[in-house]
Amino acid sequence: MTVYEKLQKDIPYIPVDEIIVGFFSVLVKAGNNAGIASTIKYGKIHDRVGDVKDLERKSLRELAGLVCSDHMLAASLGMAAINCYWAGRDSDFITVNAKDIVLDKGRGKTVGVIGHFPFLNKNRDLYKELMIFEKFPQGGDWDETDIPEQLPRADVVALTATTLTNHTFHEVIRHMSPESYKIILGPTTPLSPVLFDYGFHAVCGTLIRDYDIVRKQVMLATPTRYLEGVEYVGMKNEE
Repeated sequence: MTVYEKLQKDIPYIPVDEIIVGFFSVLVKAGNNAGIASTIKYGKIHDRVGDVKDLERKSLRELAGLVCSDHMLAASLGMAAINCYWAGRDSDFITVNAKDIVLDKGRGKTVGVIGHFPFLNKNRDLYKELMIFEKFPQGGDWDETDIPEQLPRADVVALTATTLTNHTFHEVIRHMSPESYKIILGPTTPLSPVLFDYGFHAVCGTLIRDYDIVRKQVMLATPTRYLEGVEYVGMKNEE
């Protein structure tokens, strides 16, 4: 069973109340719950996801199924729907910022990060080595093609959950050292214990605490790191 099948397995066929597609984020609301995911803008961005009326008629379960689409915007909608479901589950979330975990676990060690997070360069000198792997590398980044050779060296791995959206998740985790401390992070992260099945010690995501505030900011193209009305939470499995 793939991670996508596990994440969708129990999602009910309930109505979706609203879908918001912003430049940086996608929102899906169903009942009292809402989920957010980063908007993937590469790929078939000028192709329609589908008929608008058809999208509005989809249940939360059906919308979540779009996560497996080759259309990255559709997959982003699917991830937001999955996150909408898991945000409403009764879980022992702790208030935590993933960057603090990366710093705590990675200090003085080799850290491998898939995805370019703004906080990384500020603390670069605190790590023995910081390897940032990107699909579209910035200055000093490694290319994603370097992951198979270089990622196994990392003592700590921080994986962006957009790897779930762009379907590189299963390939990337193959190259994480079994001895490494593993974190999956970012607004796209499903707050689900399912991810512990893949060796992660910490699962860090975003809960929407004030939907109206977040909704307006998403529509006004507020970058995810500046969003208000959200709480950064996570789960740990460090046994």
